[in-house]
Amino acid sequence: MIAGIERVEIRRRELMLAGRRLVVAGGSVVGSRYPANFDVLHVDDVRPLVVVADGMGGGEGSRVAGRTAVDSFVDLAGPAPQALHAAVAEAQRRVHDAGRRLGELTGCTLTAFVADIDTDTAWLVQIGDSRVYRLRGGQLELLTVDHTMAWLGAVNGWYPFDSREAHAARYRLMRFVGHPELPEADVLNVTLRPGDVYLLCTDGLAEQVPYERLAEVLTWRADGVETLLADSLLAGGHDNATAAVVSVH
Repeated sequence: MIAGIERVEIRRRELMLAGRRLVVAGGSVVGSRYPANFDVLHVDDVRPLVVVADGMGGGEGSRVAGRTAVDSFVDLAGPAPQALHAAVAEAQRRVHDAGRRLGELTGCTLTAFVADIDTDTAWLVQIGDSRVYRLRGGQLELLTVDHTMAWLGAVNGWYPFDSREAHAARYRLMRFVGHPELPEADVLNVTLRPGDVYLLCTDGLAEQVPYERLAEVLTWRADGVETLLADSLLAGGHDNATAAVVSVH
């Protein structure tokens, strides 16, 4: 741990599937903006399952949404698209019901990695603006899409990426858990190859730690999660930040 930096508790697991060994590490920090952590991290003790969620705002609705969505998804998620869509649909229902009881904004992102113990593949689930990156052969790729107006604006050239309009659009999510229209998540299947490194993270990490730094840390990754979270704090800690790294051996 770097002196003067918020203490990071890292959760570590090793799991076997179809001749592959998965090494999982995850952690989260509060940062300086919020009085508490409204991110939720789940690193499963038994299954090759990792979930991150990021509550919207700093109120009770944010806390309830993240916890409810992750618990609901973990209860139902399995390594098949039908099961994953059903898990997200149930999370949507529970968070939406919680929002009606609370009478305030109740929503969160949800991003998950669900490996299949019988094959060399994994499923990625994405709704909101948390992210999944993959380092393969020295190349870091962003595998997910941010469901925000900022993403659409950048792709379509509506405004410069670093403009005031783009900054405001980052807070306009088009899909999230708790949305009144109950939108579906993106579900993507990937092949797990020895040497692959997957990073799941909330926007508090992705927006504070540059792409080049992500690639650098994941390449040597001895204490990658702790280093990345410390980097987010050194950058100002302007948001809760959560990271989980899955290495394939």
